[in-house]
Amino acid sequence: MDTQLRRKREQLKDRHRFDNIVCAPDSPMVGICEQVRQIAPYDIPVLVTGESGTGKELITRALHYSSHRADKPFVLENCGAMPVQLLESELFGHARGAFTGANTERVGLLEQADGGTVFLDEIGDTSLEFQVKLLRFLQEGEIRPLGSNRSRKVTVRVISATNRNLEDEVRKGRFREDLFYRLSAMPVHLPALRDRAMDIPVIAQAILKSVMEAYGKQVNGFSEEALACMCEYHWPGNVRELENEVRRMLVMSTGDELGANLLSSRVLKGGGDSELEDELLSDVEGNLKNRVEMLEARILKETLIRHRWNKSQAALELGLSRVGLRAKLERYGLEPGTLNQSN
Repeated sequence: MDTQLRRKREQLKDRHRFDNIVCAPDSPMVGICEQVRQIAPYDIPVLVTGESGTGKELITRALHYSSHRADKPFVLENCGAMPVQLLESELFGHARGAFTGANTERVGLLEQADGGTVFLDEIGDTSLEFQVKLLRFLQEGEIRPLGSNRSRKVTVRVISATNRNLEDEVRKGRFREDLFYRLSAMPVHLPALRDRAMDIPVIAQAILKSVMEAYGKQVNGFSEEALACMCEYHWPGNVRELENEVRRMLVMSTGDELGANLLSSRVLKGGGDSELEDELLSDVEGNLKNRVEMLEARILKETLIRHRWNKSQAALELGLSRVGLRAKLERYGLEPGTLNQSN
């Protein structure tokens, strides 16, 4: 059992190395990973911020398995929208009979992780009541299970994460200032996927490789047109949304390559309705004609991709003649391979 445990720990360390975090050589994630690698050996609290799906848990696991606590437990708790009593029970444990339904004693996650790392995700969603209890633990290093008179010493490294701006939450009175400073001794911000478009192709390829292994289905990769469309899209769901898109493309594919026609309509449009509206209402040389042409070019491009550049089918859907469609394509410079150019 000891040998199996050691082997499992080594596998986890190898799986969660910083080198395994996929990004392009010129990505801002390179510097962020180096920063986190540098602070990993030191027991300083870390606050990871960023939108949902940017990889906060991934970077936290890499931090843990690069620290001197790597051989101890890593415990994760999602604090989002959880009632105070339930969250307190999850983290601190409870005695038998502490509340209705507490038929047995429960050891909390903080005690289970003694010597290791506790990752408190969505810490910005917690109530002020719970924040007081967490602050007391951070100050004293002791836990007292619900319904118990006995305190227990626990040593853990606390890493927290949120997609909220905690400084704004403090100003609005929704997050304790003293707890904020306790948690954010070392802040780490992960940029959204739209702010590191150079990572989209390499992350998509890595996801595709993993999904092909999971589904037992092989393709040769993405077409250049598909990658160009993916790089134009703003990915509000970040890497999670990209993963879902790649899964869908692979499942729906019938050929050796994942083409742009397999992308969902929102990706082909380059954004959601609100983004399109903002773009159309923005100052494009102050000319209504230019804005309308921008919309027309986008509709043409999306329709052609869905029909795999079959001009007859696209013209039929758009209510145009082939001659009329050809004229518009020449006007906007739309041909296969031009998707990475602005239209």
